[in-house]
Amino acid sequence: MKVLLDENLPHRLRNALRTHQVFTVRYQGWAGLKNGELLATAERDGFDVFLTGDQTISYEQNLSVRRIAVLVLSAVEWHIIRESLALIQTAVDAAEPGEYRRIEVGTFQRNPPRP
Repeated sequence: MKVLLDENLPHRLRNALRTHQVFTVRYQGWAGLKNGELLATAERDGFDVFLTGDQTISYEQNLSVRRIAVLVLSAVEWHIIRESLALIQTAVDAAEPGEYRRIEVGTFQRNPPRP
């Protein structure tokens, strides 16, 4: 499967999804493209999955017309994401064309509760 990582996700996630062809938006030269244009460009280039941390993408874009699967992580910080790599891998493996799915990997807390 050909996977595109959004600019808001850590580049290290690319190495964690080794069973797929994974590219970053920046590597593709698409940095700065808005979501609608980015999704259309990714589809034209043969991407199957767009992995992002953009929580508002489903409100900003009409995803029902897309062939690319859009998977949204609940957090974008590596120290949170790395604890859920198996979950992310499973979601990418199971992604279907045109699917939208939110993947709960945890959330960032500026001031974690003290014990």
